Amino acid sequence: MPGRRTHEAIASDIAAAKPPLTPAQALVQAERCHYCHDAPCVTACPTGIDIPSFIARIAQGNLRGAASAILEANPLGGMCARVCPTEVLCEDACVRHTLEDKPVEIGLLQRHATDALFAKPGAPLFTRAEPTGRRVAVVGAGPAGLACAHGLARAGHDVVVFEARAKGGGLNEYGIASYKATGDFAQAELDWLLSIGGIELRTGVALGDAITLESLRADFDAVFLGLGLAGVNTLGIPEPGAEAAAGLADAVDFIAELRQASDLSAVPVGRHVLVIGGGMTAVDAAVQSKLLGAETVTIAYRRGAEAMPASAHERAWAQTHGVSIRYWAAPEAVLAEGGQVTGVRFAATRLDGGKLVPTGETFVLHADRVLRAIGQTFVAAPVGAAFRLEQGRIATDGEGRTSLPGVWAGGDCCAGGRDLTVEAVEHGKVAARSIDAALRQQPAAPESRHG
Repeated sequence: MPGRRTHEAIASDIAAAKPPLTPAQALVQAERCHYCHDAPCVTACPTGIDIPSFIARIAQGNLRGAASAILEANPLGGMCARVCPTEVLCEDACVRHTLEDKPVEIGLLQRHATDALFAKPGAPLFTRAEPTGRRVAVVGAGPAGLACAHGLARAGHDVVVFEARAKGGGLNEYGIASYKATGDFAQAELDWLLSIGGIELRTGVALGDAITLESLRADFDAVFLGLGLAGVNTLGIPEPGAEAAAGLADAVDFIAELRQASDLSAVPVGRHVLVIGGGMTAVDAAVQSKLLGAETVTIAYRRGAEAMPASAHERAWAQTHGVSIRYWAAPEAVLAEGGQVTGVRFAATRLDGGKLVPTGETFVLHADRVLRAIGQTFVAAPVGAAFRLEQGRIATDGEGRTSLPGVWAGGDCCAGGRDLTVEAVEHGKVAARSIDAALRQQPAAPESRHG
């Protein structure tokens, strides 16, 4: 049910969950940096941000210069500062982490610089090159698609971004915890990115419906696919039908509902919530359930803590907010009574020769709200059988080229990725450079192609 807490109380807790640095705190953190010449933090950053350079500029009071250094390498650097697992990327590689067990707070410093720019943008940081007369279609307005579009626009190409949902932003808008990006930041960053010009965003247009891959290849000089993961894995166990079990839902839908809610107290939450899964989506859904007023929230994961996809930092974050984590618990059946979920029966598990096996014991975790958070899958139907796939996702080379000429892809829809926003941005950047190089080597397309 909704209304377990007031909108004001929820909003206050969300805003306070991950506060930004004050100017004094930012200066203290910036002065802790050793400004390493061959900085391991830069190597650990998927987008290769020159971290010592932007931190030095913060120390000098040059926040605009710091933001410029960040956004030059990562055009979605503001959101990545909020959602990146910096504790296992740049901050884990920080030499302070090795020497003192406390790294420089790189993520918060990156947020400090980019927030200052978005608060007072001033003159544009980046301008477009001379128009090339080429048009590129980008499918998906998520991190990969937006990064690709921005890179292509800077190179002078005209870009049309097609997005199936009502808003651009992709995962940044619909798929992350509200406490990670407050104040409609995803849309503010999107507006800034589009302000470079040369990018047209068309929302409510889905591939395979209003447009097809064949029509895009015919009408544009190149195509980039940033489709993300539209499918949700099932538990693979007996589940009551939706009409017979109120309270059973996918965690991604719950998070999206919360992200789009104008009144946070109106989002329904269970009194006793059970989240099945072990990744960051599970943690985000669990913590937000607690913030909405759930009395008890439990994450159930089939293996031990060391195998859990969510980092130790994320697990500690959940537990600090009153979420319990139950390890070695494999779901066997969702239980319901009178049309309402009542819990899940689990099999206790253990490792035997490296293989996960049941111990023979079972137990029930009672809940009136069960959220599935066991991963998402690539839905290939919109692109048909056009591509070579690897492990159920689109296979690409090192520059994002697919097996179909003239089509590039990036982000979570591609094989071999880690499903990270910052990695998706890098895919988009690399593909934009590759598309630009390919278009400049080709003769101009007939004018009718752009009609």
